[in-house]
Amino acid sequence: MCLGIPGQIVEITDAAGHLAKVDVSGVQRTISIRLLAEQQVQAEDWVLVHVGFAMAKIDQREADLTLAAVKHMGEAYTDELEAFQATAIV
Repeated sequence: MCLGIPGQIVEITDAAGHLAKVDVSGVQRTISIRLLAEQQVQAEDWVLVHVGFAMAKIDQREADLTLAAVKHMGEAYTDELEAFQATAIV
């Protein structure tokens, strides 16, 4: 199962390349924010992350609700977090 998981942007690491460091449940990775270029995401914004891409900008409340729902799914949450830990954009 593939899920989007909420992450908070820690910093924009390469504005021209549309890359940002995001924190997902304490795990930090560089992801692409290219799909959200028109939304001008910035540090501290919340995004929905899937396979190394920010798919949508979300607010804190939506991030909290989504994370709680995904954690409630048990193994699906664990699988998604493990997949996130194993990926990296270099």
